[in-house]
Amino acid sequence: MAHIHKEFLVDNSPESVWEALRDVGAVHRRLVPGFVTDTRMEADTRIVTFANGVVVHELIVDIDEAARRVAYAVVGGSMEPKHHHASMRVFADTEGRSRFVWTTDVTPDELAAPISEMVEQGARIMRETLKAAPGPAGR
Repeated sequence: MAHIHKEFLVDNSPESVWEALRDVGAVHRRLVPGFVTDTRMEADTRIVTFANGVVVHELIVDIDEAARRVAYAVVGGSMEPKHHHASMRVFADTEGRSRFVWTTDVTPDELAAPISEMVEQGARIMRETLKAAPGPAGR
């Protein structure tokens, strides 16, 4: 099983970053605009369309307010791993910044490279998008 781990700092408060992350139906607007072109919810499943044409069905496993953690698993779509589980967490860092941690476990191992590349691209866009995101009081 491949393990992909990505951590990065965001120049925004953990409250603001969490507000965007927990909005699981708005990934295409709040986290990675342009990289994800559409997101729609069907009950507890998020259907995500990426700019490269990949469409995945992600079961939202948990939205944990106290831990500021969203967990999801790919359960269908054009990329069909044998197993996929991912989580994203927001932690407070120094000087009002946030530390974003994205962890993914996937099989088969052949999917590690393309998923890792997507995580890298997503993290780059997320860092910039969340940096510009208004805080809860700025809505």
